[in-house]
Amino acid sequence: MTGTTAPTTDGAPGRGTTDEGIPTTSARTASVARTVTDVLQPRNVLLAGMLGIGLAAAGGDWTGLLWGFLGALCAGLIPAGYIEWERGRGTWGDRHVVDRTKRAPIFFVILGSIGTGSVVMVLGSAPTGILVAMLALWVMTIGLLAVNTVWKISVDSAVASAAVSLLAVVHSPWWIAAYALTAAVCWSRVALGYHTVAQTLAGAGLGAATTVAYVFV
Repeated sequence: MTGTTAPTTDGAPGRGTTDEGIPTTSARTASVARTVTDVLQPRNVLLAGMLGIGLAAAGGDWTGLLWGFLGALCAGLIPAGYIEWERGRGTWGDRHVVDRTKRAPIFFVILGSIGTGSVVMVLGSAPTGILVAMLALWVMTIGLLAVNTVWKISVDSAVASAAVSLLAVVHSPWWIAAYALTAAVCWSRVALGYHTVAQTLAGAGLGAATTVAYVFV
């Protein structure tokens, strides 16, 4: 959710650096990385992931999809809509929000949205698995907000990692194989010059830590 585009130094394939010292990459590689980061952006990952978590949490009953969609709406779609609204107002140039000091409002919107969705789930007696996933994402967002005050951490990597790890806990350990997609997200963020390797690994680690919530279930 941070960074600038990754231009080369002379407009041709080559390598340069962003104004934060993060290496950029070739035009062809940047094109692939752009596709990866757009397809696997948080709102898409959360839509697919929360639907899967909801279905598994409900034991395969179709009502789990409804709870999963509510989770995706609150954790991913509403925040994405807020970002688009701010873009329309000219607040930010794109969803990546270059300056980390301007990202706090996004995190507060996410916290409020997930919190509201969690209350609805409690009142509606949602399956425990999807509710725990929501609370885990809420805590993860607090962690991202806290780190963001001093250091730029990759939100995209955190979400991609959290979705996979939560699916592995709620559905099947075989979902760990989907960490290949998380690795692709991390690579794309670095290739585009949005983050350093350390920032993506930190995000992925924080995302994986969401599974700790299930220890207390």
